[in-house]
Amino acid sequence: MLRYLTRRLTSLGLSLLLASALIFSVVELVPGDPASFMLGTGAQPETLAALRQQMGLDLPLPLRYLRWLGGVLSGDLGHSFTYKTPVGGMILDRMQVSLPLALLALALAVAVALPVGLFAAARRGRPGDTLVMGATQIGISLPNFWFAMLLVLLFAVNLRLLPAGGFPGWSHPGAALKALILPAIALALPQAAILARVLRSALVETLGQDYIRTARAKGLTRAQVLTRHALRNALIPVLTILGMQFSFLLAGAIIIENVFYLPGLGRLIFQAITQRDLI
Repeated sequence: MLRYLTRRLTSLGLSLLLASALIFSVVELVPGDPASFMLGTGAQPETLAALRQQMGLDLPLPLRYLRWLGGVLSGDLGHSFTYKTPVGGMILDRMQVSLPLALLALALAVAVALPVGLFAAARRGRPGDTLVMGATQIGISLPNFWFAMLLVLLFAVNLRLLPAGGFPGWSHPGAALKALILPAIALALPQAAILARVLRSALVETLGQDYIRTARAKGLTRAQVLTRHALRNALIPVLTILGMQFSFLLAGAIIIENVFYLPGLGRLIFQAITQRDLI
């Protein structure tokens, strides 16, 4: 057991190291220079070279990566060139928006996926099942940023029920939650479709097991068998997908946060990329 854990942890460490080196190299090789961005296109070459030296951009790429990696391992994520503040503090501030948004989107996805998956599994091969599977396929294929703009057009522009964007802060909890409803729905749509399809497949497979036929033979109705017995075992793959979806919702909301002008982690990443704010 210890050997297995050691092997797995070593593999995880090497994977993280390789991924960090690859991402760092890709970001560094993207056209654009933070010093040029900060000084503008009319900066003198001497001034530009001095700023690059001050920022450590004149060092070789492997050395810059080792310096960055050492800072990460010691808990120092560096300073933002644009905002002149520690990156760790900025991430914590933006997580106050991104984390509640991800949790709300995940809750909405589960609330939609569970009844939809149960409905489709209970009507396997019937028109209702076909309709649900077609709708979930559309939900997976539909771009969430386009769906987000439709939500803004309907609920913010036409009905004026919810704000179209912005975030008032948690000093006003009610207004803050209202500001997160539309982006959470836009994020939850594809995740709910995926969860519903996974749950439906797991339930269909579980309903063919021997203990399910035994439960039916004892007099339980199909609905009772579905909710009391089959659902428990079918939730295992769903929970696995759910854990993967949470990390995606937390870090993959770049487009949605920009659509709704939310000061979250996704918008911070987008701004860092566009401004060449390397650390």
